[in-house]
Amino acid sequence: MVPGETVDNLHRIVVVGGGAAGLQLATKLGDTLGRKGKAHVTLVDKARTHIWKPLLHEVAAGSLDVGHHAVDYLHHAHRHHFRYRIGSMTGLDRGARTIQLAASHDAEGREVTPVRSIPYDTLVLAVGSTTNDFGTPGVKENAIALDTQEQAVRFHQRLINGMLRAHTQVGPVRAGQLHVVVIGAGATGTELAAELHRTTRDVASTGLDRIDPAKDLKITLVEAANRILPAVPERLSADVMTLLNKIGVEVRTQARVTEVRPDGVQLADGGFIPSELVVWAAGVKAPPFLQEIGGLETTRNNQLVVTPTLQTTRDPDIFAMGDCAYLVEKGSDTPIPPRAQAAHQQASHLIKQIPVKMAGGTLKPFKYRDFGSLVSLGEYSTVGNLMGFIQGKNLFIAGLFARMMYRSLYKMHEQALHGTMKTALDAMARALTRRTEPRVKLH
Repeated sequence: MVPGETVDNLHRIVVVGGGAAGLQLATKLGDTLGRKGKAHVTLVDKARTHIWKPLLHEVAAGSLDVGHHAVDYLHHAHRHHFRYRIGSMTGLDRGARTIQLAASHDAEGREVTPVRSIPYDTLVLAVGSTTNDFGTPGVKENAIALDTQEQAVRFHQRLINGMLRAHTQVGPVRAGQLHVVVIGAGATGTELAAELHRTTRDVASTGLDRIDPAKDLKITLVEAANRILPAVPERLSADVMTLLNKIGVEVRTQARVTEVRPDGVQLADGGFIPSELVVWAAGVKAPPFLQEIGGLETTRNNQLVVTPTLQTTRDPDIFAMGDCAYLVEKGSDTPIPPRAQAAHQQASHLIKQIPVKMAGGTLKPFKYRDFGSLVSLGEYSTVGNLMGFIQGKNLFIAGLFARMMYRSLYKMHEQALHGTMKTALDAMARALTRRTEPRVKLH
């Protein structure tokens, strides 16, 4: 147990994972149960700040500064009447009703917080997902995923350093030196490819005159399926494909990667794509530490199997939501997809249901509603489809309206965390800041 924790009879709610769903849940429960002294609410996360995961491709491309959008967990917890505890969950003792946390360390390797345990009465696991490399050789050594803001920042720094190196080196730019290969044409990979096409050219235009964008800069999007964005309607996929071809992003479908090397990507058909910058966005799975943790039922991809009420099948005091939860709803053949809208809906559901559980009431089952998909290609365009928008029919949208819808999703997330006033003030401050800063982060 953490030294100094309050010991009383209040119900202890512990949320593990400070992503969009976990932070929203902890915030709302803190504002209600925590503020009124009806429960202790604790959020656990290994990071110290939160950023909305759909923005990570913009961080990686340099078009968004983490410092302007990150939420400081400690400050946010203080404002919203819950506790924040830093650490990675490593174990679960269901008998003692505690979770175990690993020690945390600073950049110099010094211990900041020790190994410890956190007690709970109700536990919610919202730890999201990690990249699934499917055991492909060289991915861990030579590619960067975009699961965390640290990874996104690291890729951007590698990109900027690569361009500075190419500009100052004695010899000419090597083949593949400034080529970026994005493996996986889901939403993250596709959005990143379009954003990188613009930002790399913006960086080159800031005085890196030895780099010829038309010759030296190249973005390639690789997908094993027969089309990009395989999870969205085919019409939307075709529209995005047309836009990518128009701006000059090379797209290779039905291309399976067999190895990622320091100098490029090897394909199953014998082809080779030279590149010194590779992003892996080809699949997701739940974090490995969840596999049969505490004797809970898990899937092959480490997801926690839950009942319709989002309670784990072997322990009603433990809930799971978001990407780490596996639920096949009645009448469906497939599980709820690992998407931001699903996590948001599940968080909204548990905000109402956890107080019911505390009172001994009967929990209502969760019902997922698919509102469609939106894909942003940065300043080039935004396209999407809204499910059941008019009398059960789908509405395909594009351009300014689609871009406004895409941005509104982030504003809804901010509003859920901060309220209307702070969200509006933050938006105004960012708008003013953009007028005095470069369009692309250059460091």
